Amino acid sequence: MLATLEGLDGSGKTTVWEALHERYPDATFTREPTNSWYGDAVYRSIEDDEADPLAELFLYTADHADHLSRVIEPALERGDLVVSDRYSDSRFAYQGATLAAAEGHDLADPLEYVVDVHEPFSITPDLTIYFDLDPETAAERAGATNKFEHADYLADVRANYERLLEREPDRFARVNATQDPDAVLEAVADALERTLAGSDGRDAAGTGR
Repeated sequence: MLATLEGLDGSGKTTVWEALHERYPDATFTREPTNSWYGDAVYRSIEDDEADPLAELFLYTADHADHLSRVIEPALERGDLVVSDRYSDSRFAYQGATLAAAEGHDLADPLEYVVDVHEPFSITPDLTIYFDLDPETAAERAGATNKFEHADYLADVRANYERLLEREPDRFARVNATQDPDAVLEAVADALERTLAGSDGRDAAGTGR
């Protein structure tokens, strides 16, 4: 089973991802951007305010493709639970927002363009846990240390996430990321257990739905 953690910068998903290691010691834990040289290129692009948004998208996509072949697919073939801190939905939401605001890239629907780029080769998660947080709080928590951590931009990213939730409501579990950290962790663990048990219940306790 492939479970992914998604949300705005500062939403607390990485903290939860780290806490889940103890609960699922036999799972494969991974993240995007990866620690490969593809991921290194992505991190360099993140720090470059002048990076071309389309070129940046394809750096992320290359990292994702390598991640699939090197980590995700072998782990799924072994029957592992795979938990990834960020995955393709981050690209859809973030790069979709970046391309929408960019000059010189005339795309009718940037989010759909990014989705279409991934469609032929990516693997759809069995469960995506979305850490829902308002952009102002997210930017404050993240510290606005790079171009992706500002409230105005994060508002566009959040709108893209909402579009993704609307199109695949059965895949997503929304967790209220303004809760106490322990409550957030329990909500995430509950969503994972429901999916692992084959339940159709996708909404974790305390999610606010």
